[in-house]
Amino acid sequence: MNSPIIRAEHLVKWYGPRLAVRDISFTVEPGEVVGLLGPNGSGKSTIFRILTGYLTPSSGTVSVVGHDTATDSLALRHEVGYVPENAPLYDHMRVGEFLRFMARLKGLSGREARRAVDGAIARLQLERVERLPAGKLSRGFRQRVAIAQALLREPRLLVLDEPTSGLDPSQVIAVRELIRELAGKQTVLIASHVLSEIEHVASRVMILLDGKLLTDDALKRRAGTEHLRLAAEGDEAEIRAALAAVAGVRAITVDATASDAIPRYRVEAAPQPRLAQDIAAALAARNLALAELVAAPPDLEQVFLDLTRRPKEAAA
Repeated sequence: MNSPIIRAEHLVKWYGPRLAVRDISFTVEPGEVVGLLGPNGSGKSTIFRILTGYLTPSSGTVSVVGHDTATDSLALRHEVGYVPENAPLYDHMRVGEFLRFMARLKGLSGREARRAVDGAIARLQLERVERLPAGKLSRGFRQRVAIAQALLREPRLLVLDEPTSGLDPSQVIAVRELIRELAGKQTVLIASHVLSEIEHVASRVMILLDGKLLTDDALKRRAGTEHLRLAAEGDEAEIRAALAAVAGVRAITVDATASDAIPRYRVEAAPQPRLAQDIAAALAARNLALAELVAAPPDLEQVFLDLTRRPKEAAA
């Protein structure tokens, strides 16, 4: 059995008095494409900088491709390709010159370096800007150059922080296809605040909030559970009590995406053949008017909203 590409155990990071990452543990297996979701300030970029050896954890341990990120960061950088958000380029360098320079920094030379640079230019469709200074490039081309340099050494782990930021729709599709092409051959860890982008490419999604890992597999939460959306008129406490009394019901939340006057609820329950009928009967028994009851499997956005909202509701 292959060892994990990433193993993080009880990872903690302080910035002075501010706790940015709170006791996080997770693994990433070879060939996975894992999405990291969370609002701004949730700790995504901090975790990426630790994984790539640019920051050391305050406590806990992290190994990437068998290298401890705190004590063996130089060796691990040969195994990792990293594209930070707003990736900096040397504006005075031409694109081809920059990629050849980065190839040398990554330990490539001669024929091997030329082959790596030519392959990256073709892969990211940079032929027409190869002789242009980086400072003359559009935001989209700058991002593609940054991804190209990350791929030069065929890294075992590719870390992408907001890789489609500033790209036009056709460029977004090209990056998405590139990530899909890499799946299974390389391990990819990708952060984005665009949930649909993560949903299109990731085989697993981790969700962060305030430096805490809420789940290491948000997509799995959608399996093995029946999801219903209902609209009912009446006292919220009465409606919740009626729903909670139905066998198999696991969770009841107010649908925050609903915009009409009638309160709407989302119900998670164990799959069973008469669930809808039992819910309707439970509401009718309390003289609560049922206006709508439909199956509503959640998309990733709904899972994200549920997870990030529940801690606040619990604290209220």
